[in-house]
Amino acid sequence: MSHQPVIDGFEFASAGATQAGRLPVREFPRLRDLLASDAGEVEYEVCGLLDERGRPGLRLAVRGTLELRCRRCLEPVAAKIDEDELLVLASTQEEIDAEPADAELPDRVLASKAMALRDLVEDQIILALPYAPRHEACAAGAAPQDEGKVLPFAGLKGLMRGRN
Repeated sequence: MSHQPVIDGFEFASAGATQAGRLPVREFPRLRDLLASDAGEVEYEVCGLLDERGRPGLRLAVRGTLELRCRRCLEPVAAKIDEDELLVLASTQEEIDAEPADAELPDRVLASKAMALRDLVEDQIILALPYAPRHEACAAGAAPQDEGKVLPFAGLKGLMRGRN
């Protein structure tokens, strides 16, 4: 495994620091089962900042292309990831829970003195993945229209109506 960058979340944000790099896709353990192939790498850039309310935060940008498995034909399908998110840092879980849930507000993350950037990047990728990846024009998605096709349960509809 290659070197894994680690930051002190609050110090990084307060200093307005920036770090960028590339991480191999094979080094994301929680992502492996979702992929057709773990080849390639993703680029990331994290910038420390203070949000409009003066809270420390991180602007995380993640870019790359992953090979997922099409849910229709089970063949590989390319999924482009291009995310740019603001993450507001919190010192305790209670601080996160005290703020009302709102999809329009930035996500809150628990900060520490040793935040692994690989984990932040992996979380962002997982959140960005499509729920059911598939090809734009998947051959398996087009069901043939067969007018003479026998529907084995079509007769049940009439039987159910007769009981009511």
